[in-house]
Amino acid sequence: MTMETKRDASSTTDPCACGEFGALTRRGFLGSSAAVGAALGTAGMAQVALGAGRGTERERDVLVLVFLRGGMDGLTAVVPHGDPDLYTARPNLAVPPPGQPDGALDLDGFFGLAPSCAPLVPLYDAGDLAIVHATGSTDPTRSHFSAMRFMETATPNMGPTTINDGWLGRHLQTSTAVGAGDLRAAALQSTLTRALVGGPGALPVKDPSDFPFPGPADIAPQLRSALEIAYAGAHEPLAGAAASSLGAIDLLAGVDFENYQPENGAVYPGGPFAAGLVQIATMIKADIGLECVELDISGWDHHSGMGPLNGILAAKLADLSAGLAAFHTDLGSAGMARVTMVVMTEFGRRVAENGSAGTDHGHGGAMFVIGGNVNGGQVHTQWPGLDPGSLGNGDLVITTDYRDVLAEIVQLRLGNSSLDVVFPQHTPQFPGIVA
Repeated sequence: MTMETKRDASSTTDPCACGEFGALTRRGFLGSSAAVGAALGTAGMAQVALGAGRGTERERDVLVLVFLRGGMDGLTAVVPHGDPDLYTARPNLAVPPPGQPDGALDLDGFFGLAPSCAPLVPLYDAGDLAIVHATGSTDPTRSHFSAMRFMETATPNMGPTTINDGWLGRHLQTSTAVGAGDLRAAALQSTLTRALVGGPGALPVKDPSDFPFPGPADIAPQLRSALEIAYAGAHEPLAGAAASSLGAIDLLAGVDFENYQPENGAVYPGGPFAAGLVQIATMIKADIGLECVELDISGWDHHSGMGPLNGILAAKLADLSAGLAAFHTDLGSAGMARVTMVVMTEFGRRVAENGSAGTDHGHGGAMFVIGGNVNGGQVHTQWPGLDPGSLGNGDLVITTDYRDVLAEIVQLRLGNSSLDVVFPQHTPQFPGIVA
């Protein structure tokens, strides 16, 4: 299979995005700030005790995290067509009810998927897709930067803190490695995502199929030997980080990315997102000890020209859905029995459309959870309603804290009960998303 090696699903030149999001993306600030925090988070990881209740290798899933950066509109992706106030607030942008032209794909009589999300319907019907609606971070910020930081460090409503590591980084700190631990987690981009900051064995790997030892090939053995000697006597975290990096190079060199063939008739769409999913599937099947992997998609900030039915948002939802469905088919029931996928975003959009055929920064949104051990085939929510009196400052109210969803996955699917460390100052209430 031909792989798209120069892949970066996090890049965007979306003219519909707000200035803040565009500036963040252009500067690469999301990644660079996480890389700065990585040293701080990793340096402190030895102070965290290993948690009780850690699962064995057979019991623990691989977590695949897909972060939709920019604020995905959950009211378009998962349409509350049974709530008439949706159509009052969005007379031009709401996806029509089922049965009408371009209508929502009904799920339960109240919610439906956008037509462009059609590839997800079989997953939902099979019980492998659970949708969580009216969810997100309870912090009221409308800043992309702040919302992402609070979400990835799991510190909403906590004000300024000294917490620099990410929730997944702390999960890795408080759990034993599956395998040698050289590549426990990967961010498929050039810099480490903030959620993985501080995680032992967590590395940014933009292209897993091309992750060689840096420098001229003819002197690579000598350089490597010199580095091994130099870092063998170094203090932590440098010594461990160097050893893990070299081990990760060896691990990935042994994976046959070039000749990978999807199984079960899976056909991945083109584009960088699907290319990343193929690489993730390849690594999972190679069983190299990978525990977590993050793949980001940017460009969800649609203040104008949103196009929920035949424009930019519809195209992005179609790409997302086709990729997720192909990955699910490729892994098959046996593979998905040990994989949990989470699709999330930093915040939802305003309920009311604006005057530019778009929507502005909002609050509550939607999450997708996919896997063989998901309580799927249903929309998990305590629906607050879209009538003006039920909104929070014009936004969909959050009734399920995103940390509750993640905490349930961390404990039940990743085998880590140290939730007080992974999610500080939060007592999770499991919403029943996974078994």
